[in-house]
Amino acid sequence: MALALYRKYRPATFAEVVGQEHVTEPLRTALASGRINHAYLFSGPRGCGKTSSARIMARSLNCVQGPTPDPCGECGPCRALAPEGPGSVDVTELDAASHGGVDDARELRDRAFYAPAESRYRVFIIDEAHMVTPQGFNALLKIVEEPPDHLIFIFATTEPDKVLTTIRSRTHHYPFRLIPPSSMRELLERNVAAEGIAVEQAVYPLVIRAGGGSARDTQSVLDQLLAGAGPDGVTYDRAAALLGVTDVALIDAMVDALATDDSATVYGTVDHLAEAGHDPRRFATDLLDRLRDLILLRAVPDAADRGMVAAPEEQVERMVGQAQRLAPGTLTRYAEILHNGLLEMRGTTSPRLVLELLCSRMLLPEVADDEGATLQRLERLERRVTAGAPSAPSAPSAQETSPQAAPAAQAPAPERVYERPSQRAAPQRPVPESQPQRAAPRETGAETAATPPATPAPSSADPAEPTDPTEQAAPPQAGAEPSQVDAAGLRQYWPQVLAAVRTRSRSTEALLTGATVHSVSGATVVLTHPAEPLVRRLSEKRNVECIAAALGEVVSGEWTVRCVHPSAVQAGENAGNTGNSGNSPGSGPPSAPQQNGRGRQEPPARTFQRPTRQGGDAPSRAVATGEPDIPLPPEPDPDEPDVRADPGAVMSDAPPGTGPVDAESRAQQLLSEHLGARRLG
Repeated sequence: MALALYRKYRPATFAEVVGQEHVTEPLRTALASGRINHAYLFSGPRGCGKTSSARIMARSLNCVQGPTPDPCGECGPCRALAPEGPGSVDVTELDAASHGGVDDARELRDRAFYAPAESRYRVFIIDEAHMVTPQGFNALLKIVEEPPDHLIFIFATTEPDKVLTTIRSRTHHYPFRLIPPSSMRELLERNVAAEGIAVEQAVYPLVIRAGGGSARDTQSVLDQLLAGAGPDGVTYDRAAALLGVTDVALIDAMVDALATDDSATVYGTVDHLAEAGHDPRRFATDLLDRLRDLILLRAVPDAADRGMVAAPEEQVERMVGQAQRLAPGTLTRYAEILHNGLLEMRGTTSPRLVLELLCSRMLLPEVADDEGATLQRLERLERRVTAGAPSAPSAPSAQETSPQAAPAAQAPAPERVYERPSQRAAPQRPVPESQPQRAAPRETGAETAATPPATPAPSSADPAEPTDPTEQAAPPQAGAEPSQVDAAGLRQYWPQVLAAVRTRSRSTEALLTGATVHSVSGATVVLTHPAEPLVRRLSEKRNVECIAAALGEVVSGEWTVRCVHPSAVQAGENAGNTGNSGNSPGSGPPSAPQQNGRGRQEPPARTFQRPTRQGGDAPSRAVATGEPDIPLPPEPDPDEPDVRADPGAVMSDAPPGTGPVDAESRAQQLLSEHLGARRLG
């Protein structure tokens, strides 16, 4: 009968113990210096070398050349205590699981007083020491505290907390740990080389993961694979089928589908998993292990070189690509969902259904309102923006390179994604040769009047494009700075601007309801609002600064904001059209009808003083408008009673004979007259 690998390749010296250098080195130093204690406690997970180290300790103590850290292996005690030796009468090994009672402890205590038969020390190795009853520990307490000079106790346990405190305090405690994957792989490769059987490199990570860091369990798994090896040795397919590990192709398919939000492939993989007879719990566990590796590769690109990720080289390359396609927040959320799902799978009657529900949670972050789901949605938007970036423009044709079509050829195609202002080019429009170029006016302390062209020409401005209500700005030149943003682009950012305004002032956000972006000239944004009272409110310094700060936060840069009434826009267009016709806006009597650029008669226009531009000291000028001016609310009379202090006081503008009017009725009247509001209910 073949000897098991964990017995055949059991270490015979401390130098052969793998992965426990933090224990073996102090023990070797103590043996070399002769500082021997009367009791030791070896604790740690199962199969990590506690009992083997206890036997090596007994062998080093009883060697003819000892105590020594390196037994000679030739003397009688060394041969008797070798891994395959017959044992020694002076070294007693007890299993506390079956000898933990008080009677067994008393018998052991009586035998301990006898001197060793042929060795230097009598050594008692008590395995699974946590199984000794409190009465048994109490029976051993006195002899463990003050043993004879020839007696040494070595307790080995997986649960040191269950060892009686009075016993544990009288021992030297050495905690053993799980063996790291790198050290375990060296051990397996050494054993496979000694056996002379070929094993594929992709098999070792499966065996190490199945062993869970225990040398005994890992060697037992490898022993099973070697026993069933075929002519080609141990192949990956046979190892995966025998160990019940999910095929790496299924894991790759699931991760790739999650990276592209491919629901059909995700649920198809689960269906294929069930048809192949794989355990959904094991698949979820393996998928969680893959996500852990991807998180490490995303955070530490050289994690595989450092031994933090154990996988074949070709698989590591594939995993690096997967980690680049999945953002850290998304990977973390997937891992948390799978971890919690594994807890839900315990005792469930339909593991496949639970796995499908977990997949739906990973694919639908919209149904959750936690931080992880929100972060995944943001990362998904960023990924789509990156994937949907416009490609490089093709070479222009001969017609496009003509002088007349040069400005039009430079105009960018309509964009479908959001970009920072620094990445957007100012839109260009073709300018006919008959119309001279005019430089776009710049914002200064005082307004500059545009010089009319010497030869009248028909307007080439696109009627669909907005016009500055106060200045007729020329189309952006071909050399416009790329940091500029046009009105169309700013309208795309407008929801984000409103959200930024809301964080600063909810009242300003309420005033912006109904406002639209009319035009953008350089760093100046012109807003229009149909209600003139709200236009005056929005033109206040506090509101203008709030909107400008929100614009700077969303699209960056420093902005100047102005808010005007649509009538001012019409007036600006009429003034510009009249100027193009060769007539001065101020020529002729005020009540005389004027003719616009389209040849239609305009009604007599009224003039009103436009508010001074924010931050400038330019004088106001009269602007012609074809719409009646909405009167401002009357200024309060200091001689009249304050309606805020006395709601029943008589209002100054109440119709005669109507009696007192309360403040609420007057407020409703003003809202109805100026804003067109109506009362609900």
